[in-house]
Amino acid sequence: MRTVRWGIIGCGDVTEVKSGPGFQKARGSALVAVMRRDAAKAEDYARRHGVPRWYSDAAALVNDPDVDAVYVATPPSTHKQYTLLAAAAGKPVYVEKPMALDHGECRSMIEACATAGVPLFTAYYRRAMPRFGRIKALLEAGAIGTVRLATISVFRAFAPPAGALPWRIDPAVSGGGLFVDLASHQLDLLDYFLGPIADVSGVAANQAGQYGAEDIVAATFAWASGVRGTGLWSFSASGDVDRTEIVGTRGRILYATFSDAPVILETDAGIESLELPFPAHVQQPLIQTIVDELLSGSPVCPSTAESAARTTRVIDTLLATHYAAG
Repeated sequence: MRTVRWGIIGCGDVTEVKSGPGFQKARGSALVAVMRRDAAKAEDYARRHGVPRWYSDAAALVNDPDVDAVYVATPPSTHKQYTLLAAAAGKPVYVEKPMALDHGECRSMIEACATAGVPLFTAYYRRAMPRFGRIKALLEAGAIGTVRLATISVFRAFAPPAGALPWRIDPAVSGGGLFVDLASHQLDLLDYFLGPIADVSGVAANQAGQYGAEDIVAATFAWASGVRGTGLWSFSASGDVDRTEIVGTRGRILYATFSDAPVILETDAGIESLELPFPAHVQQPLIQTIVDELLSGSPVCPSTAESAARTTRVIDTLLATHYAAG
């Protein structure tokens, strides 16, 4: 291949700006087909984005001989189904995050792709964004000394919609509540920066009673290196807080995950504010690494199925008690 020709299963909101144009703009990449169960919406997406073909059936897209690789952009409840479908057709898979409803499904997806001899990637795209690459480089260069601890704080209020509740807070579709949707990115970044989380414990509950999924999670983490961490997520509290702090023996780094507010580097030399904006299409840098890997055969994509499965395992552990009680 000189060009990886992509097909998208599930051309919904996430594909409009975040990911879809990235397949068209990445070097060595082309978007040739899209699928959505609503045929009119699939056709509309293809027309607006200049995609040659559209389908309302996933199997038809996967079996299109002009589709080399498949991007699964549906809710988590169908990630396993469509990943196995693509793997059976011998096609590489790029699946949205979180990787699946639970760690068991992640392992099934990994095993199916390994058996089929096709690679599997997951859309923890922040690993390839320059903003977070800079943070990783600072940590590896010892800018704050030896890392001792990491803390995450996320506080948001929930405004009930006029109609049906969004699928992101339906555990049967998303695997949990907003914690799963948002914290998965933050936990994956800590895995990227500090290595796999070796031990995790915590509690999850629903305080506000606006829906059945968890709306508060408190967690503690431990890494094999000796680093310790905490996390607190509330989705029924006032304010809009998005803060991660990594503290070392000679300083600290503070950053937001979901906005491009300046990254703060604080050391004995002073406080530095780093302007590191998001790219126009946030998934494009990661898509580029996947395309490069598929074309070269060399492992260059930083978001693997194994790293994504680790994040789902951490989430499963934190939510287990809440859903067992429910």
